[in-house]
Amino acid sequence: MKKRLGIISLFVILFIAFVVVWNYSYETGKEEAYIPIENNNPTPVIPSETGVFKRSKYALDYANMPVDKNHERSLKTYYKNRAYHGAPPSIPHKVEDRNMGDNSCLKCHENGGFTAKFNAYTPVTPHPEMINCRQCHVPQNTQTLFKGTNFPKLKAPKVGINNALISSPPIIPHQIQMRENCLSCHAGPSAPKEIRVTHPERVNCRQCHVINNKETKDIGIFIKEIKNE
Repeated sequence: MKKRLGIISLFVILFIAFVVVWNYSYETGKEEAYIPIENNNPTPVIPSETGVFKRSKYALDYANMPVDKNHERSLKTYYKNRAYHGAPPSIPHKVEDRNMGDNSCLKCHENGGFTAKFNAYTPVTPHPEMINCRQCHVPQNTQTLFKGTNFPKLKAPKVGINNALISSPPIIPHQIQMRENCLSCHAGPSAPKEIRVTHPERVNCRQCHVINNKETKDIGIFIKEIKNE
C-alpha cells in the first residue's frame, strides 16, 4: 500500500512540475513577442532598421559632395585590408599599444574627412557606439599572423551582378550586423567608388534593397528558371 502511494505521489509531483515548467515557458514565450516600451517611447526599436538612418542628416551633404578622383578608394584596397572576406578591416597606420579606441579613433573615423598625413579620405565607421576598437581591429603589421591559417577562402561579392532582375535594385550581398549604417560605407568621398551610391538622399535603403538570404536565393533560382524556359 505504501509503495503504491509512493508511486502515485511521485507521478503527482512530476505532473505538477510539468505544469509549472510549461506555464513558465509559455508566459516567457509570450513576452518575447512584445517589445517593451522604454523612456515613454511607444515606437518599437529594431536595431537593423534604425541603423540605416543613423547618418541620414548627412545624406544631402553626401549627395552634393563632389567626387575627388585623385583620392578615391577602390574595392581592391577595401578587401586587401582584411584577413578574409567578412573580417574587420585592419588598421593601416601606426597606433599606440595603449590606445584601445574611443576618442582617439573616433576623432577621424566618426565623420571622416581628408587626412593630409595619409593623403586619403578617412573611412567612416558604421558603429561609432562601439568604442573598444582594438577588440576587433588589429594593426596592419600583424597581418603576418594570418599567414598559414585556415580561414575560409570566400570570394568577395562582385558589383553589378546581384540584381534579381535587370532593372531591380541590387540585393545586399553581406550580413548587416554591425553594418546597419549603410551611408557610412556607401556614401561620401571615403566610400569605395564601385559601391558608392548615386542616391544617398534616399536614406531608407532597406525599403528597396533586401538581404541576400535563403528566400532571395530561392527567388533568384526561380527567375533563372523562368528565363531559361
